[in-house]
Amino acid sequence: MTANPELATFLIGRRVQIESRMAARLGPAAPAPGAPEAEALRRFRSFAASALRRGVAAEPALDGLKANERRIAALLDAWAAAATEVAGDGGDTLRDALAPLLQRFRTSLTRTGAGRRARGAPRARRRAVMAAIDRVADAFLALDAEEGRVVDANPAAGALLGVPRDTLLGVDVLQFVPEPLREGWWTELDAMTEGAEPRRFHSRLRGVGGCEIAVECSVTRFTSRGRPLALVLARPTA
Repeated sequence: MTANPELATFLIGRRVQIESRMAARLGPAAPAPGAPEAEALRRFRSFAASALRRGVAAEPALDGLKANERRIAALLDAWAAAATEVAGDGGDTLRDALAPLLQRFRTSLTRTGAGRRARGAPRARRRAVMAAIDRVADAFLALDAEEGRVVDANPAAGALLGVPRDTLLGVDVLQFVPEPLREGWWTELDAMTEGAEPRRFHSRLRGVGGCEIAVECSVTRFTSRGRPLALVLARPTA
């Protein structure tokens, strides 16, 4: 690759503006300071700046990084899009320079995560299940019933909330619920955890732009590796 010290200086010098722009795009799905995902983005920024300064991309430093691989990949895309916006007229040049570095970082991330994936469900079966969920037109959210955090989501859920779906992974779903209605969600999750019957309720979700969407929700209990999950289908209503 060709060295570009000016771009390296830009990535470091404008990091606050880039992170602010990304946070505005993602809302509650943006990583909190000190979170593993924020550390992953910091490491990518350092990796990219070093590669651009020297003209040589070293192996990314991923030791000890514990975060959801899919969420990191989605956040990398959001960070790169925010950096491109902040760069203004130089956005195209920055985008082209970052593309191979993003690919290199993702490849290393996938390689280091291979062992963790091997300990999970068979990949073919997992892909088949997710492919079916992805085709569902309604928003689908698999939640940790005890913490309310998103374990998985389909593209319709991301579209409803205004963010890429993988940025939702690990996020507290109540951050997308208007505050007066959050207690109602906990009531439904608790009732679902204690009983086996599916539940239905009406509520609202708030997208990144601040718009509130009325939804009809159905919640079903599912147990995965001894952990209770709430499978939520949210259908927008008029």
